[in-house]
Amino acid sequence: MRAGLIAAVLLLAASGTAQAKDPPVSFSEDIHPILQIRCQSCHQPGGDGFEKSGFDVRSYDGIMKGTKFGPMVVAGDPTTSNLLMLLDGKVQGLQMPHGKRKLSTCDRDLIRNWIKAGAKNN
Repeated sequence: MRAGLIAAVLLLAASGTAQAKDPPVSFSEDIHPILQIRCQSCHQPGGDGFEKSGFDVRSYDGIMKGTKFGPMVVAGDPTTSNLLMLLDGKVQGLQMPHGKRKLSTCDRDLIRNWIKAGAKNN
């Protein structure tokens, strides 16, 4: 009887874990607000970051367009996305936001998960 009860509890716990999936990361609700607050002052027309790179974070299209040097987001591949390389400080001598506190691990993980899920405009 006791073994059956333990097995039932373990089965319930396993099924509860499988159902407790994180909701998909939303560009409009999760990603864009981070970029607006932390990046837009430089990466919009007239800002230093925009003038140097052409990277505009005001819209999904601007982010996906990338910079005059190439793409910033490779949908489905966070490890080769320049945006994450810069946010994680993996580019020699350059980390974004430039001259400011690094984005939190939670914010960078949200961006990473959004890119990994296909960088959708949702």
